[in-house]
Amino acid sequence: MAAKGARNKITLACTECKNRNYDTFKNKKNDPDRIELSKYCPHCKKHTAHKETK
Repeated sequence: MAAKGARNKITLACTECKNRNYDTFKNKKNDPDRIELSKYCPHCKKHTAHKETK
């Protein structure tokens, strides 16, 4: 049997309005810490920082 992959599905939440807007995949071996990306938030109608949530 093949080993389970190192990539996990994560959710990104806006730091201003706390809405969970994006789902993406992350390699847990290369990036063990929580990531923060600048993405467009349709609720705030501007680019904001989005942090990884559980």
